[in-house]
Amino acid sequence: MRRRFCLILGVSLAAAVLAAPISSDAQIICISNNIPPPELPDYDQPPLPAPGYLWIPGYWAGGPNGYFWVPGTWELPPAAGLLWTPGYWGWRDGVYIWTAGYWGPHVGFYGGINYGFGYTGVGYEGGRWENGVFFYNRTVNNFVGVTITNVYEKTVVVDVNAPRVAFNGGSGGTTTRPTPQEEAAAREQRVATLPTQLQHERVASANKALLASENHGRPAIAATAKPGEFTGKGVVATKEPGTTPAVPAATRPSAAEPLNRAKEERPGEQRATTTPGMSAPSKPRETETEHRAPAAKPHSQSPPPKPSAQSAIKPAPPPPPPPSHPAPAAAKPASPSSPACPPGKHVVEVNGHPTCK
Repeated sequence: MRRRFCLILGVSLAAAVLAAPISSDAQIICISNNIPPPELPDYDQPPLPAPGYLWIPGYWAGGPNGYFWVPGTWELPPAAGLLWTPGYWGWRDGVYIWTAGYWGPHVGFYGGINYGFGYTGVGYEGGRWENGVFFYNRTVNNFVGVTITNVYEKTVVVDVNAPRVAFNGGSGGTTTRPTPQEEAAAREQRVATLPTQLQHERVASANKALLASENHGRPAIAATAKPGEFTGKGVVATKEPGTTPAVPAATRPSAAEPLNRAKEERPGEQRATTTPGMSAPSKPRETETEHRAPAAKPHSQSPPPKPSAQSAIKPAPPPPPPPSHPAPAAAKPASPSSPACPPGKHVVEVNGHPTCK
């Protein structure tokens, strides 16, 4: 194997430290014997450390000792309204060339690489800015343990069985080309990779276990909670082969977590959950529109309403009292042997015999 060497072109670290927006066209050109970067490892996203952080996906960087993994991490943007466009490897004129990522008002072209967690290969589905506040897509972010009020829900369908290719062009790479919108984003004012991001990469380059030649594409540190923190509970390892893709913890509602969201599913479409798995570099299907609304307060168990005076059922009146005097007994019918008396006289019994008087 011929020795590989890398040359960094473009913006220096000193320029990257500048606060003013600059154009970052920095590239790392690695020349080798046609060896592409390994596939992207499969891993879960660590929980969001605090509101305001944006997810920076992990990637394979190039160095004198070959490819090494730079863990994905949460990073604070340099200014409100800026989004991260990841870097990517591209096959050009017989060599693999690294195009560095940058911050800008819109997400540009990143080779159609599906880095996961909202970076589906085209654009970013993990969140958006509104009036200087970042809103998180609940289906692709993990913010368990952190109170997030600016949340919406938009399902992104990915193919978890697709190859997790990490480069564009060449043999086996993605074939995606920049869209007019992505080309326009490349012409906007941009901010270069932040010093904390550069330091994060430097720490990774010094970790022998992150070399592809050592971990064979399965780094023990796949993601971290914050830049440069390579130890502690926020460190996430690569998943074991055959592991069932985990549902992002953020999709499981928490009673202690207020939400500022509303969900509307389109009829006839199946809801799917985005996982860290990678898909083909095509624009994802959206099966759910995103709208926000204040969370409704939990319904309390209230006593049933009292009936009004008009609707109350009145009791039945009591039965009438019995008569104070008994009814006169019915007169006995006249005996068939009683004589017929003339007008003005009545039949009476005298010594047991009926007589007219």
